[in-house]
Amino acid sequence: MKKPQFTILLILSGLTMFGQDIIMSDKLEKVWETPDVLKICESVCYDAERDVLFVSCINGNPTGKDGSGYIAQVSLEGEIINKKWVSGLDAPKGMGIFNGKLYVTDIDNLVEIDINTAKIENRFPVDGAKFLNDVTIDPKGDIYFSDMGTDLVHKLSNGKVEMFLDNPEISNPNGVLYENGDIVVGTKNGIFAVRISDGKMWHIVKKTGGIDGLKSDGNGSYIISDWKGKIQLVSTEEKPVILLDTSETGINAADIEYIEKTNLLLVPTFGANRVMAYKVLDFK
Repeated sequence: MKKPQFTILLILSGLTMFGQDIIMSDKLEKVWETPDVLKICESVCYDAERDVLFVSCINGNPTGKDGSGYIAQVSLEGEIINKKWVSGLDAPKGMGIFNGKLYVTDIDNLVEIDINTAKIENRFPVDGAKFLNDVTIDPKGDIYFSDMGTDLVHKLSNGKVEMFLDNPEISNPNGVLYENGDIVVGTKNGIFAVRISDGKMWHIVKKTGGIDGLKSDGNGSYIISDWKGKIQLVSTEEKPVILLDTSETGINAADIEYIEKTNLLLVPTFGANRVMAYKVLDFK
């Protein structure tokens, strides 16, 4: 991986929700936040073809099968286009897009939504699943998704769910990311890479703390969130650098999205019920 060159100064912003300071790097600039109406927003997914954001909203208990979950549509300027673009889900979390379909984890199912019609087309049950979470998709359209409750990573291929990763080193897998023939997995014990072709696994970043969102910065490093509110830039060769920390305010940082072409970092705040957007000024 390319060695990132970055020196980041931490500064304190006085703008907070509960009177506490937010730690924010001078490499970020806040550009907008949505109103606090996206109930228990867990994940943001960018649809490059339509230039729109999808936001999964649990709207209840993260393991509750109550049918109250929904997907919102939000513009890149933070306008809520359609708060309940798709409803009738239970506790939707991670999302990925392939060939006009939005794939969403929903406790123990992977749900397929047709984006053009905003209709749920398929539900793929996962035997034994307890807490399905993040989603990533390879160029062939195979879908990989984590289960924090069972320490497994599953795969949907040709309409069938199968086991992709079952390894005792993997604990609380959450963020997953397709990268150059590998599936990168964020866990309680750091970041691992698993080669799709033969299943070989290696530990690429250690001592990260718990990981929720996991994205590439486009320069050989990763942007990770830890749900409690901390977002870091990590790599194989440098110490972790804090980009944003809202944990003292009670504002979470769940399954983030990063749009490389516009350097836009999107943070779903879970219990704060809004998405916050930050411009990344420079990672170098």
